[in-house]
Amino acid sequence: MVRMPSTDQYDVHTPALSLTIAGSEATGGAGAQADLKTFQELGTFGIVALTCIVAFDPKDDWNHRFVPVQADVIANQLEAIQADYAGALKTTKLGMMGSPETISTVATALRNQEWDHVVLDPVLICKGQEPGHALDTDRALKAELLPLATFTTPNHFESEQLSGITVSTLEDLKEAAKRIHEVSGAAVLAKGGMKLDGPDALDVFYDGETLEVLSAPKIGDHGVSGAGCSLAAAVTAELAKGATPLEAARRAKEFVTEGIRQRVTGNTPFDALWQGGLRRA
Repeated sequence: MVRMPSTDQYDVHTPALSLTIAGSEATGGAGAQADLKTFQELGTFGIVALTCIVAFDPKDDWNHRFVPVQADVIANQLEAIQADYAGALKTTKLGMMGSPETISTVATALRNQEWDHVVLDPVLICKGQEPGHALDTDRALKAELLPLATFTTPNHFESEQLSGITVSTLEDLKEAAKRIHEVSGAAVLAKGGMKLDGPDALDVFYDGETLEVLSAPKIGDHGVSGAGCSLAAAVTAELAKGATPLEAARRAKEFVTEGIRQRVTGNTPFDALWQGGLRRA
């Protein structure tokens, strides 16, 4: 018989729980790896269900090699996670799905319980996918996951696709955030990032009542890998700890800004955000 230690021999600790349902990105700069590092940095217990595996190809200009995880394997991961943390896990982030089948599997699992927060990072394009399949995935995401979201973090391209307007100015970005909220009911953090002219990286928060522009000076001339993943993950972690959506957006903006400032360089043609940036801010 195995003797279990009594609870007086250790400290029982229940941190806030954060689940990411996302793809693996082998170099560690984005995807589930970035999410888990963000969760840890911001003081939550990170959990992951993998939807796909992306490996850049150094022999082909670092293009994506995309391999989906089978739907039954995704379902099994989520079944185990939801059974283990039943009643305690109330916050999740949705990242790269990769296929309509994956989206349907994830949506079914999400409906098996109640959530306080579902943060959707609406990855509408995967460079390793055939264009027709990518379009089907985009449509499925809008139909099945966007209605479940309580918070969404579209980048410039995704804001245009979800709102149906061209985003060239800050006023355009504000209008896009409003339209995305109207169709989803979710709080929106629409990211202008490097795409809008001017010295500042501008994002717009809108939840149906409050509209706020989040601004920070641009750092460098190019975006970095993992910025979008880490922003959504930071929002997720802050919400899991009890922050309001606006507070979570502000904290996430600060987290990503410092992570970009202290980026990690490798042999890819793009740098990666470092999730430990706030330690040295």
